[in-house]
Order: sequence, then C-alpha cells, then structure tokens
Amino acid sequence: MTLNDVHTTARLYLCTDARKEQGDFEQFVDAAFQGGVDIIQLRDKSLEAAEELELLEVLHAVAQRHGRLWAVNDRADIASLSGAPVFHIGQKDIPLRSARKLLHDPTVIGLSTHSPEQIDAAIAASPGRSGLDYFCVGPVWATPTKPGRTAVGLELLKYAADAVKRADEETVGGVVLPWFAIGGIDLGNVDAVVEAGASRIVVVRAITEATDPTAAAQSLLAALDAAAA
Repeated sequence: MTLNDVHTTARLYLCTDARKEQGDFEQFVDAAFQGGVDIIQLRDKSLEAAEELELLEVLHAVAQRHGRLWAVNDRADIASLSGAPVFHIGQKDIPLRSARKLLHDPTVIGLSTHSPEQIDAAIAASPGRSGLDYFCVGPVWATPTKPGRTAVGLELLKYAADAVKRADEETVGGVVLPWFAIGGIDLGNVDAVVEAGASRIVVVRAITEATDPTAAAQSLLAALDAAAA
C-alpha cells in the first residue's frame, strides 16, 4: 500500500494501545493487518518517548511485511524520528502548518473534527501538499477511549458527506479529500454509518477486544461492503 492509497482504497483504520496487559503487540498488529486493516495507529498516552519509538519500529516492520501503512498520534517529533508515513492530530495539538515543517515529505496528515465548522475548515485546508490529507468525524457514539467527548451522532456524518461532495463539485479536478467515521463503531452499527454517508471507518474496541483480530477485521470489511451494496 502506498501513501496515495489513503486517498483511494484505505477503508479500515485501527487505533490500538501498546497492549501492555496482553503482551502481544507484534502478534496483534500482525493479525489485524492479516485481516485487512489498512492503517494501524499506535495511540497510548502512557508511553515514554523511547518506549513508543521501540514499538513503532515493530509496527513499521509488520506493516512493511503486509504492504500496509502505520501512523503516529499527536507527537510530530515522534512521527519525524520514526519516519511514520501517517501522522494524526487533534484540534488542540500541533497546528497543521507547523507539523508540515517538522515532518518528512510526503507524510500523510490527518485531523480529528467534531463539528460542522471544523469539517469546513478541514476541507478548506486540503488542497496542495501543504494541506490536509484526510480527516476523521466523531465520536459518532460515546466511547470510553475518548472520555468526556460528546458524541456527534450520525447527522454530522451526513454533513461531512454532503460538504465533501459539494467541495468536489465546486473545485476543478475535485478535492478528493478522504474522511473516516470514528467512535463506537462496530458490526452492530456499521450499516448505519455507511447509510449516513461514510465509506471509511476508524475502530478501536471492535478489533482490540476481539478474540480473533483477523476475523474481526474481515467481518468489518465485509459489513462495509454489504452496507454499501
């Protein structure tokens, strides 16, 4: 998978912690990639920088073996040092323009959005290599991975789908800015997410809590296909 595939084919994005309790980080990410996950982001606030860099070396090697992508969350210094192909930021993290100065080209940069105004700003920031490469909308449903964050509901997904479509139609050549729905998404509600206009999803517990991560990823992709049919 190349960086351009984020724009064309990447549909299933997984965020995972360091799996300290399970002690199976390498085996877990290998199983998830085997199931069809396109991008895996290491997101664990408890990690020291040295620990995170060590785990990212493992993630890099496994991703390369599967021809997939891997991501760093929040810290542009870690993303730069590790050579991460994908970097994700929140609304209160390092500004996009500053991140671009620190990161290797052509690092893909994504942004979390939680409101119509933030979605509009993300779309406006998309043209050109100095801009944004993708954004996430959520959390669709309340989730323990983002305590205190108010759920945005399916209506914001509909807004994002309409806003991107309008931007594509109004721009010569189209914006073609990919976006992902995130927050509490699993097999039981993925059809509603697709019906609201999303074709790409970010998941956490739907795979991290599965007894068989490979099968869980395969089932999510099959559900995306079925809902879109």
